[in-house]
Amino acid sequence: MRDFIYKLHLLLGLAAAIPLLGWAASGFLYSLPNAVEGGVVENIAADRVRISPAEAMASSNRLSGRELPTTALTLLMKDGRPQYQSIGGLGADSIFIDAETGIAEFSKPPTARTRFFREAHFYFFAGSWQVPLLLILSGIATLSVLTGIYLNIVYWGGRLRGKRAKPFVEGGDA
Repeated sequence: MRDFIYKLHLLLGLAAAIPLLGWAASGFLYSLPNAVEGGVVENIAADRVRISPAEAMASSNRLSGRELPTTALTLLMKDGRPQYQSIGGLGADSIFIDAETGIAEFSKPPTARTRFFREAHFYFFAGSWQVPLLLILSGIATLSVLTGIYLNIVYWGGRLRGKRAKPFVEGGDA
């Protein structure tokens, strides 16, 4: 039985490590200054905001040529200017509305680094399978941890009782 659990643990560890590596690498990238668009955080210059949220939404609707189902409207500083970012109804795209002038423009395509960050860190590449994939990978990681705990209990339990635990031998079962 221990032989089977050991092999299962190795396979589960490998299956859990590969997506974890992508997630960790993308998180590291995000922590580097200016590596990902929007990585710079600036205080909002509230005294420069001339456009109300309702006017910003109307401006984004005019740009798109239809009334958008806006799910989020965020005020932020972008390139030294206060901007609203309208999200919703365009998929992964958004519209930026200058909070001083009301001029709206579609967001620019992200760089390769930003695309990697979004795809790897948030599993956007999975589309509608994003949540099921995350649940499956979480289950694999949990099973890997549980088999590791079991193997440690067996190993250390034998050592603490004064018995020498049998080393793992290919093809043998303890």
